Amino acid sequence: MRKIQRLAAVGAMAAVTAVVGACGSAQGPAPASQAPAPATQPAAPGPGAPAPGGTGVTKISDIFGPACSQVPQQGPGSAQAMANDPVATAASHNPLLSAPAGQPSLTAAVTAAKLADTLDSAPALTVFAPSDSAFNELQAKNPGSFTQLTTAPNVASPDSQLAKILKYHVVGQRYDAASLVQAGTVDTLEGGKIQIGGTAAAPTVNGAPVLCGNIPTKNATVFVIGQVLTPPAS
Repeated sequence: MRKIQRLAAVGAMAAVTAVVGACGSAQGPAPASQAPAPATQPAAPGPGAPAPGGTGVTKISDIFGPACSQVPQQGPGSAQAMANDPVATAASHNPLLSAPAGQPSLTAAVTAAKLADTLDSAPALTVFAPSDSAFNELQAKNPGSFTQLTTAPNVASPDSQLAKILKYHVVGQRYDAASLVQAGTVDTLEGGKIQIGGTAAAPTVNGAPVLCGNIPTKNATVFVIGQVLTPPAS
């Protein structure tokens, strides 16, 4: 009788082992349909976003454009001097942007609107800076317009017409030429949008050509353009 009981126990253990082994086989590698899904790829940047990982900060070697030859090689107004100064101070020394006193220029407009300190203290900007020739063209088409803008009773107000025009030329983050073209549209401090066209080597700003671009300053990237931009009607 004891022998029979021992044989039964051995048989039962064998049966349990067989069942466990069968279960292990059934739980083999998961079918492909149950494999983990591959990691999702990061989304491409949308309109208005700079190039991936880009900061919009440029170097002197990145400067380009047909009018860059008019910038001094050294001293005030040179590329190196501009790179060391905040943007309004840098522009005031650039011969493309600082016509003699009494003549229309970006520097004269910024001074009249009392925006120099605001621009110089901003952490990061892109500035589309109309050249002196652009202001002269505006004055020729609309005689007395520059004087009217810069001598208006509320010229120093943030809501003055001159302040709105100037802020329409400024974007609240840094872009280089490549990321501007990639963005296609950028938002200005005035609230309106600017359309970027062309290529990184020859971009346009609301259709205006870039005369000298990718200019680094201490807190901004500057693009000298051949036209004074007009904000869209409110």
